[in-house]
Amino acid sequence: MKFSAREDIAAPIGTVFESLSEFESFERAALRRGAEVTRTDNLGAPAPGMTWKTRFPFRGRTRHLTAELVRYDRPEVMEVRSQSTGLFGTLTIDLVQLSPRQTRMHLHLDIRPRTFGARVFLQSLRLAKSTLTRNFKMGVSKFARSIEARPGA
Repeated sequence: MKFSAREDIAAPIGTVFESLSEFESFERAALRRGAEVTRTDNLGAPAPGMTWKTRFPFRGRTRHLTAELVRYDRPEVMEVRSQSTGLFGTLTIDLVQLSPRQTRMHLHLDIRPRTFGARVFLQSLRLAKSTLTRNFKMGVSKFARSIEARPGA
């Protein structure tokens, strides 16, 4: 199952990339939503090899997910691969500088099943694909507007 979104952000590409690199803020946001997040690497600065383990409730069950930052090409590309029981996902973020104060952000999320149970689970999500896509795009848009609202953006 694939999701994608594109947003133009009224901020320099470096500012957008730095906002996307604030992994601690994403960890805190997940904690506020009821997830348990543990960073499992020893890297001091964002770089390929950063890893996380998370636990979160979803559809009445506790799910476990591991994620790894596999590509970190400042300031254009970031890629995170994740896997959970039966699912494998890749989130790719591409940034393109349109002008010194305008950046286009492309997000691509690809989720693939690894087991029969995961295949059934994804099939049930396909029934709500339009709603999920709309929510995904709204979340990306909200994040883009939050970057624009930051001082110095």
